[in-house]
Amino acid sequence: MTPVARSAAPLHLAVALDGAGWHPAAWREPDARPGELFTARYWTDLVAEAEAGLLDFVTIEDSLAPQSTRFDGPDARTDQVRGRLDAVLIASRVAPLTAHIGLIPTATVTHTEPFHVSKAIATLDYVSLGRAGWRAQVSRPAENPHFGRREHAPFAVEDFDRPEVVAAVAELFAEAEDFVEVVRRLWDSWEDDAEIRDAATERFIDREKVHYVDFVGPRFRVRGPSIVPRPPQGQPLVTVLAHATVPYRLGARSADVVHVTPRDHDDALAIVTEIRAEQRDAGRESETVHVFGDVVVFLDESAAAARDRKARLDDLDGTEYASDALVFTGTAAELADLLQDWQRAGLTGYRLRPAALPHDLHAISRELVPELQRRGAFRTEYAAGSLRSRLGLPRPASRYAKPTAVAS
Repeated sequence: MTPVARSAAPLHLAVALDGAGWHPAAWREPDARPGELFTARYWTDLVAEAEAGLLDFVTIEDSLAPQSTRFDGPDARTDQVRGRLDAVLIASRVAPLTAHIGLIPTATVTHTEPFHVSKAIATLDYVSLGRAGWRAQVSRPAENPHFGRREHAPFAVEDFDRPEVVAAVAELFAEAEDFVEVVRRLWDSWEDDAEIRDAATERFIDREKVHYVDFVGPRFRVRGPSIVPRPPQGQPLVTVLAHATVPYRLGARSADVVHVTPRDHDDALAIVTEIRAEQRDAGRESETVHVFGDVVVFLDESAAAARDRKARLDDLDGTEYASDALVFTGTAAELADLLQDWQRAGLTGYRLRPAALPHDLHAISRELVPELQRRGAFRTEYAAGSLRSRLGLPRPASRYAKPTAVAS
């Protein structure tokens, strides 16, 4: 018998939920539930399954345009899932029906306002009792025609090397950095003890502990304060997905978790090294910034069965499925080997993308998790506490709170 590999440290595990799964033909699987994609029960069932597997958190995909096979605009396909519910509202609906798992909806930064996002995620943190996060996402060109407040020049993937496109992308991510900064300041605008709630003295709040943020920059002018008191976590988790230097820099400067898409061990090592360098340059060397690897997973009892299932879905879709992330076909034990190998390259966790729901989510929670537990690489129960504490992140003090005087 091959000895079971032991992990140097427990790893973190999350799943990314999107429609019927990440393969575009997944909705045609016998166990899929395409008629329920726009119901609360569907999403509640998925998150409950992830919680049963003791996962750290789920992310929920969202965008400001219908899904498309094209990067730069809508396509004409009618044989793939189109349309989705608002991710923040899904998370808010699911939150009271779960107890431990983190809930991280996607909200774009390009066509929204920091004030709106800050109060939505702060509210989610209250509803979930300290389990909220936010995946900050820059909009794709396909979303731009839905909004008319400013002009965005259209571009395609093959245009990324053009100087004007490089400059436009850099500006989008600079805007994203400012956006996250404003959101974080708004979360801090109420001190933790700003609410007094003392009927006897007729004082509900201490106005001296509710602060203007007075952010003034080239892209936003936000006075504040927030209308929502400081969230239970102080700062809900902020995550970003990054594929190259510019978004790596955003994650290193602004996020708690950076999702990346390595192809092998050496690629993972190079990505982690670059992000850590950006983190040092940003003055965050002493802070914990997690780097999670994204992997699309087809999990079955044998590697052949997983390959065959992907091939069958590819035939239904009419093309071979490819992704920005590695597409893994195999068994839970084989995936566990890969995750532990990449962990040795410096990754601290993973966000797995189930190719078909519920099949691959069940395989993650019922096969992969027990395999990792046998190796000492994953928790066997949830510990009490917030999502931040589960990830080893402290609860930060409000930047606007005055230091407490120490009695001599």
